Amino acid sequence: MEKQTTTKKVGLALGGGGAKGLAHIGVIKALINAGIKIDYISGTSMGALVGGWYAATGDIKMLEHFILDVKKDDILPAKKMIKNKDGSFFKDESIANILRKGLENIKIENLEIPFTAVATDAKNGDEVLLNSGDLVDAIRASIALPIVFAPVAIDGNLFIDGGLSNPVPANIVRSMGADYVIAVDVSSKWPVDSGELSTNYDLYHIISRALSIIEYQIAKNILKSADLVLRPPVLNYDWLEFNKAKEIMKVGEQELELNLREIRRKTGYRKTDKTLTEKFLDFILNSPH
Repeated sequence: MEKQTTTKKVGLALGGGGAKGLAHIGVIKALINAGIKIDYISGTSMGALVGGWYAATGDIKMLEHFILDVKKDDILPAKKMIKNKDGSFFKDESIANILRKGLENIKIENLEIPFTAVATDAKNGDEVLLNSGDLVDAIRASIALPIVFAPVAIDGNLFIDGGLSNPVPANIVRSMGADYVIAVDVSSKWPVDSGELSTNYDLYHIISRALSIIEYQIAKNILKSADLVLRPPVLNYDWLEFNKAKEIMKVGEQELELNLREIRRKTGYRKTDKTLTEKFLDFILNSPH
């Protein structure tokens, strides 16, 4: 009789990063193709959008096609730039309308895959875990990056982007019950590398680099909760480069495939048909030196 293999409960922690967070779609695709079940998901900002969508629908290819059809102006419409007193550049009705086409009236507590979105309390900066209520509202709260979007009101409280309190919520998905936590960090980085220093930054780049520093400092300790931290090489992409969605998704897929051997070994998932990347790695590792 063939011996039964016990697999661990796998949790996925998806960080923020604007368009760079589209790498999460590739990561999820690669896990699905490898036959590895995702049992828990927690997401911040773009990670909340991708993770929440998959937790609700179980259809990552639908989100992939959806993103490829969406233009940047559909997400951040220049014609809707505002100049009034709420402190943001854009209204977020466009994002809400896009999300509700696929996620209308879905409650987080009813999802097939347990899911938690991370937001930040605009009043005191505390981390807020959104694991019940309207899914679209939770995603909107988690992606409400200050200056770009206005805070989101839920039950009388104002929330802003979760990256300001927990950029890559590995500890949250661990607390949800995951035995093996895969964290995907697409944004947290100390941004001062050799050759990068310049005095010619515009306001956008100053804000972007400041956020990277904040996320780096906060994420350092949180990522210790993960069993595996994936860092797809997407840091050179711009926060708004949604026009490069296809290649960013592919980078995420390739990063996961490079780590499949370790993931299978640590989670108990047996190999099915090997991916091309796994076949290549087997060839390299087993070749005589």
